[in-house]
Amino acid sequence: MKADLAAEDGGIRDLSEATRLASDLRLAVGRVTRRLRQAHAVGDVSLSGVSVLARLAAEGPDSPTSLAETERVRPQAMASTLARLEQRGLVRRTPDATDGRRSIVAVTEEGRAVLAERRSESVQRLAAVLDTFSDQERATLGAALPLLGLLAERL
Repeated sequence: MKADLAAEDGGIRDLSEATRLASDLRLAVGRVTRRLRQAHAVGDVSLSGVSVLARLAAEGPDSPTSLAETERVRPQAMASTLARLEQRGLVRRTPDATDGRRSIVAVTEEGRAVLAERRSESVQRLAAVLDTFSDQERATLGAALPLLGLLAERL
């Protein structure tokens, strides 16, 4: 017997359907991500680096430990990402004013410029493809965005 997911509003009724949807969604999102990643030059900022730059640009300076927690990576992985970003002048570290043992990381103007350029390239590439979609197809994708955001929050 299939396990019921008890969806009252016409949602997914059994685990096999949820598993199929999860698999299809993972493949589709993975393909989009890979294609966007492939469009960027070798030596460009990694996806994890872009994520850190975007977070610092949006939320302000933060500690490496807090960034690792927020990005859900090990502190060692965050240290490596931050070292590469700092080496390129995209972030800067300063001592924490309240605790000299900690450092605070902030995005630099050069980091903001790289982030804007990277976003612009990806957005332009996506927009060019979306221009080939029908109005209805674009509306369907637009309607799914809030659910994709909610999915990302709950992962």
